[in-house]
Amino acid sequence: MHTEVVVEARLHAASGVPVGGVVPGGVSYKALDNGGDDRVVREMVRPSQIGTSSQLLAGGVAGAVSKTCTAPLARLTILFQIQGMHADAASSRQASILREASRIMREEGIRAFWKGNGVTVIHRLPYSAVSFFSYEKYKMIFTDMFNVRSSQESIGVGMGMRLLAGGAAGITAATITYPLDLVRTRLAAQTNVKYYNGIIHTLITISRDEGLKGIYRGMGTTLLGVGPNIAINFAAYETLKSTWLSQRPNTSSVIVSLGCGSVAGILSSTATFPIDLVRRRMQLEGIAGRACIYKSGLIGTFAHIVHTEGLRGLYRGIVPEYLKVIPSVAIVFMTYELMKSVLQPKCWNSL
Repeated sequence: MHTEVVVEARLHAASGVPVGGVVPGGVSYKALDNGGDDRVVREMVRPSQIGTSSQLLAGGVAGAVSKTCTAPLARLTILFQIQGMHADAASSRQASILREASRIMREEGIRAFWKGNGVTVIHRLPYSAVSFFSYEKYKMIFTDMFNVRSSQESIGVGMGMRLLAGGAAGITAATITYPLDLVRTRLAAQTNVKYYNGIIHTLITISRDEGLKGIYRGMGTTLLGVGPNIAINFAAYETLKSTWLSQRPNTSSVIVSLGCGSVAGILSSTATFPIDLVRRRMQLEGIAGRACIYKSGLIGTFAHIVHTEGLRGLYRGIVPEYLKVIPSVAIVFMTYELMKSVLQPKCWNSL
């Protein structure tokens, strides 16, 4: 994530660099005479100044670090989301975060809080890499497509571009990595009885029990939810960040990333949590040979949940989700910004 920034460098008039042109590296700039021997060079930097491989690496590492740090809360969220699917729905009304965490610790051990985290990291490396990379690319494409220049970009136009780019990036990443997301959900949903063992075994078992279609079960709902989720995430983060830095330009980048990332995470999760809950339940349909509950698609699943569990059922697990998403999104943006600064070519630091 890197909003367009203004880089200032003072060049002596005798240096021979013309007013306006291209500096080494092919970046255009516009120089303004300040009335003396020095000139102020203002450069509008494109969304990213690191290479493709570095950008992919930065996004992948950011996602993996974030998911590992918040894995216990992520598993609690999944367990709460799927309560109410089967016969034990009545007992789920008494469930609480502390009670469920105590049960996991008592029955499965502390390592169980990271159950499925291995596949989560394997999934997040390509997912986050593709998300961040494609977001930067889509933003450039849409900016050129609509012929919007940075100097002309209003808050509304900027927000619109970020929403479009974020939605497209989320759908692209989710489509490429969906089977791993399904495996992750099924591994994390297991409690005492283990039906799946590892990534390969899970993929083979799903294919055997449910056919190849089973590997993409719930994908439509996932794409419907992940597009708005990533769009709101990116748009809120960049808008908040640019607003913050315009008011307080000397604030630490770590504090900005943590603060803006936390708010962005809350907004995106609140808006898309019901779709995410439906996605999880559809992904777990037919697990271990159980009969399917939701047989009428996305709308029918929503209606079934509201009818049997009430409107609150659509937000089952929202509390652990909030506890998870605040540090998760903050960590991912902070790590991404840190990785980009580490991987950025030294020549940019000398400007």
